Amino acid sequence: MVFSTQTVNVLRYTALGAGVFYGFTHQRKLSAQAKVRQAQNEYNHKEALIMQAKAEWAKKNAPKSVGPDGLITDPNDPRFDMEAFLLQLAADDKKASL
Repeated sequence: MVFSTQTVNVLRYTALGAGVFYGFTHQRKLSAQAKVRQAQNEYNHKEALIMQAKAEWAKKNAPKSVGPDGLITDPNDPRFDMEAFLLQLAADDKKASL
């Protein structure tokens, strides 16, 4: 099987053209994936910063639910004890009237 020089050249340049075309399309695909990944990472970073800022703001502006003597004064807290709270108010009222 001996090919003529022209046939070899046609096959050689066809392979070269196919390789260049494949390289070009593969590079475009990889670049598009990298851009999507970068945009997703940037979005995740911003989302994490927002969540952190919300947590800090909530911590800073949280109402004080525990009094100076350790009594929970927030009625929305599940550990709130109405009887202990009323007894504390009565004791404070007694101290104030003396």
